[in-house]
Amino acid sequence: MSDANNNAAMFGRPLKRKNKYGAPMAANQAPVGPVEDAEAAIANAAVIIRSATPPPAPYAPAKRERVHVEPDESDFRFRDLVTYMAKGLVDHPEDVMVDIVMAGNDGVLELSVHPDDIGHVIGKQGRTAKSLRLALGASAALVDRRVDLEIAD
Repeated sequence: MSDANNNAAMFGRPLKRKNKYGAPMAANQAPVGPVEDAEAAIANAAVIIRSATPPPAPYAPAKRERVHVEPDESDFRFRDLVTYMAKGLVDHPEDVMVDIVMAGNDGVLELSVHPDDIGHVIGKQGRTAKSLRLALGASAALVDRRVDLEIAD
């Protein structure tokens, strides 16, 4: 019995195979996958199989045009919601101001507070700001809209 067969009998399979499928490679065939002999891979580097179709263009999202829309009742309710939540967080509730920057389906609200209260509104690692945005997004989803919240410095 040869050494390879002995290992196969002892451990159930041979320890090292020549290639993945067991069939010998042709002399002019380029290797696929990791190669043990780097010089042979460089010699066969001229054999590169290329696709006939060009690769797809990189993904670029379509730009949406922003159309000015007058604020409606829902936009004012979103503004009031953010004002209510922010006044509960800050030390100077009289300085809380929320502006409707953009109304409509992709609305944007801007929250400005007293400079001493910025940290209260943002919170540790932005968790409070994230929670404000989450609550605003959930209320906007009830009327099939998206509303973003920006915090002014």
